Amino acid sequence: MKVRYGFNATLTAKPGQGERLAGLLLTGLDEGSPAASEHCVVYLVCQSASDPDVVHVTEGWTSEEEHHRVFAGEAAQALVAQVQELVAAESPYTDYVPVGGKAAF
Repeated sequence: MKVRYGFNATLTAKPGQGERLAGLLLTGLDEGSPAASEHCVVYLVCQSASDPDVVHVTEGWTSEEEHHRVFAGEAAQALVAQVQELVAAESPYTDYVPVGGKAAF
């Protein structure tokens, strides 16, 4: 499937909670969680090398509509609520349309 919609968010965790936040975000890949959707084709969670309380999330979806549909669901809303408890401030969010690249893990 091709990525037709994506975004990057930078989240700043409450002091000392960066690892916990990153781990929580990675549960988004678990069965039944938002990033486990067939429409989520990129899901990358990274911590800043200079500030472990800063966590970056990059997502790529088959469409913006599928992203919104999945995130309107109960599992996604529960995850978002847990994430919000760990975040210190409003997070910058940048949406985009990917044009190419490479990822290998």
